Amino acid sequence: MRKDLVIIPEDQPGVVATIGESIGAAGINIEAISAFTGQGKGIIHLLVDRADDALEVLKEAGIEVRAARRVAVKSLPDEPGALGTACRQLADAGINIEQTYIAAGSQLVVVCDDVDGAKQVLGITD
Repeated sequence: MRKDLVIIPEDQPGVVATIGESIGAAGINIEAISAFTGQGKGIIHLLVDRADDALEVLKEAGIEVRAARRVAVKSLPDEPGALGTACRQLADAGINIEQTYIAAGSQLVVVCDDVDGAKQVLGITD
């Protein structure tokens, strides 16, 4: 089961480095990361190949994971309009996208109100 890990650390140098080093030392691959700051806090979304192991590694490193949400991950063709097509399919099925980002290899990561429905609509079989 794929999960989007949400981390909300203090905005300070080295946070992303510590996450990357901890995850890497455990042999866990980071497939996607989105990190930004505002009002003294960071917001990091992380997609890894072994979410349950990453949760333990991050806890041991003193990094609090605020949420681990199921996601739908769909490989998209690397061409104009692919994102719009996939998101239109979800919208037409009445599925609300709460967050989305593109991971390595043109993979669309979708956090939504109906992950199972999104997987069905997008033809995801994992």
